[in-house]
Amino acid sequence: MTLQAMLGLEGRILVVAAFLVLAGLIFVGTASAPISTRLYGDPWAMLRRQAVAVGIGLLALLLFWRVDYHQWAAIDDILLLGSFFLTLLTLIPHLGSGGRWLAFGPLSLQPSEFGKIALLLYLSGSIVRRDRLLEHPRHGLLPHLFVLGLFGILFLLQPDFGMLFLYVALTVFLLWVGGVPTGQLLLTVLFALPLGMALLFSARYRMERLLAFLNPEAYRDTVGYQLYQALLAIGSGGAFGRGLGASRVKLFYLPAAHNDFIFAVVAEEIGFLGVSIILALYASLVILGFLVAKRAPDKLGALYALGASFLLGFQTLLNLGVVVGVVPVTGLTLPFLSYGGSSVMVSLALVGLILGVARASRVSQVAMVIPEGLA
Repeated sequence: MTLQAMLGLEGRILVVAAFLVLAGLIFVGTASAPISTRLYGDPWAMLRRQAVAVGIGLLALLLFWRVDYHQWAAIDDILLLGSFFLTLLTLIPHLGSGGRWLAFGPLSLQPSEFGKIALLLYLSGSIVRRDRLLEHPRHGLLPHLFVLGLFGILFLLQPDFGMLFLYVALTVFLLWVGGVPTGQLLLTVLFALPLGMALLFSARYRMERLLAFLNPEAYRDTVGYQLYQALLAIGSGGAFGRGLGASRVKLFYLPAAHNDFIFAVVAEEIGFLGVSIILALYASLVILGFLVAKRAPDKLGALYALGASFLLGFQTLLNLGVVVGVVPVTGLTLPFLSYGGSSVMVSLALVGLILGVARASRVSQVAMVIPEGLA
């Protein structure tokens, strides 16, 4: 019997996720040490916070893994309303912190991160409930676009254009795989393009990010400084890297070296070969998630697994695209690796949701194999 057969889908997902979490703790520790020393007088203060968030995230993983995933469909509207309300609170000056976080003393929470999984649960449940009506725009397309629009208004007020783009992508993806006609989705995207362009040109900081993306070297001393430093770090890592902990760019040359741009530190320290292993872990997690969706007992489980896998994979691609200069800066974290408690907790919860669907599939298969009288 091969190791793959012994582990099963759930075991393989857990192993891949464990390696990503471990890599995240290692690189948060090395990337955050300088800024942590400056802010807290302790090089390990931010790592300890991240470790606490990982612990909470593991509890969330267990919850989604062990609870029958059909239970989430009964409360998905409540979860969505809760995440919307918490995101709305970030706009209140004395409650919000930095426009996107809720401040609780020394701790902060990013509600839009938790809104990702709430939106996933709601959209999946709603698509299943409207299964035979999805071809009609009044039932399939418009209600879900209305929900997306409400969140979109909040993200524009924060502002958080990157999270808005992620919510849009998730909504379009789930509606597409859920059964909404492709033609309707294409027309919606075409009509939305002028609005997207108007939003892009309406804010100076978004225009500056676009300029830096188009020509980082020309703006390397101004708006393209962050991207230029990231590219230098990636290039200097070479094939084998400078060595774990030996990054130079994290020494206050690269802003956000421990969160949004942590991939530059990773590439500098472990080089192309090390980065290839990490990218293989991400790809494996997404592929395994899609395999879980293929084997899901019903449409709801398939949508949960597809949506969770899509979120993890698409956000990873967006973050990597930003750091290597093929996508304008979005402000999105790299799942599992970036510093940020809300991000790592939600990433682990998404893994738990995939595991929950895999568990249900395994249990249903066992029930079919074992005669009812012996079960």
